[in-house]
Formats: sequence, structure tokens, C-alpha cells
Amino acid sequence: MLTEKDNHLDFQYIFKGIIVGLMVSIPLGPIGVLIIQKTIHKGRLAGFISGLGAAVADMFYATVAAFGLGIVINFIKTQEFYLQLIGSIFLVYVGMRIFLTNPVKQIRGAKRSGKKGLLGDFLSIFFLTVSNPIAVFVFVAVFAGASIFGNNPTVRIELLLILGVLIGGCLWWYTLSTIINTFRRKFRLKQLFWINKISGIVIAVLGFLAFLACFEPIKSFLGY
Repeated sequence: MLTEKDNHLDFQYIFKGIIVGLMVSIPLGPIGVLIIQKTIHKGRLAGFISGLGAAVADMFYATVAAFGLGIVINFIKTQEFYLQLIGSIFLVYVGMRIFLTNPVKQIRGAKRSGKKGLLGDFLSIFFLTVSNPIAVFVFVAVFAGASIFGNNPTVRIELLLILGVLIGGCLWWYTLSTIINTFRRKFRLKQLFWINKISGIVIAVLGFLAFLACFEPIKSFLGY
């Protein structure tokens, strides 16, 4: 039977996980830009569901880091090049597609697809986030560096932290999609046109830089 002290400790570990989830989610990389773009053109629900894809992917890597799943980590290490390569190429493709998309057609398409397109939004962001294998080592570093598990880590503690990571990611993407959606109606067609162009360029450039960073000689030149 759980005591009041146990409940307090449970909340403490969940809270720590929430902080880690927020730390990982808040920096606006290409995934954040893409989710903002989806929110502007398809609404808050699409933006939030897309964010859930990123949050679930982060939870997956947090699970691998927390439980030290050697087989998965070894697979990620050996396949890191291909995962990054596929992810970076897909980012460039997504960025160019956004850049070339007519915002009027995009909005009409979003209205036609409705809730049917939400699964695609979730999966596309999930796989884009998972294609960044460095995330697992970020979680390993954060968990180890902050001594977040305490002196006697247990499966219960690890599960609570992982739950917190998921909640933290969901909180951030819900907050971001809500804020962006609040100002969404104020955007005019001309502004949407430039939002498409700028966000498309940003995503494509970040994808191209990630592509270059896949190759060792260029990594050395760039100081990776």
C-alpha cells in the first residue's frame, strides 16, 4: 500500500521527468518550425497532434536511455549514419514542399482532409524525430549528469520519469499550438505566403546541414 511519502516521491519523479521533457522539447529546431507551420495552416488540433508525435518519439528515446536497452542503443549507434541521412533528406524534401506550396491550396486541403489527416501529421513528425538518434544520448547525458534517478533507481522510478517526459512534451506542444492558433486568424494571405517561404527555407536549410553533418570529413571541418 502506497503511503503519503510514496505519493510525494512519485510526484517528485514525475515532475523531474516533466522538466526534462520541457528541456528537450522547447528548443525550436526544424521539428518545432514544422509544427508551427502545421498549426498555422491546419489549426490547433493538427499542431498538437503533430507535437504528440515528437513527444512520443522523445518518450521512446527516454525509455531506451532510462532502461539502458543495450541492443537498441547498439543498433542506433551502428545505424546512426543511415537514420540521420534519411531524416535529413526527408527534412529537405518537406522544407522544399512547404516552400513551393500555395497557402490557399494548403488551407483548402486541410479542410477537406479534416481529422483523417491527423494520423499522418502524428506519424510524419514521430518518424522525423526518431530519425535523430542523437536524442537518446542527450537523455543519457541528462539522466546521468543530473543524477535524476537518485542512488537506488528502480523500474518504478524509471517509469515515472518516462511518464513525466511524455507529459512535459505534451504540455509544451499544447501550449505552443494554442499560442500560435490564437494569432492564426490574424494572418492574411500575403503573410501566409511569406510564412510558407520562410519556414520552408528554414526547414530545408536545417535538413541540408544535417545531411552534410552525416559525413565524417565534413563533420571534422565543421567541428563536430
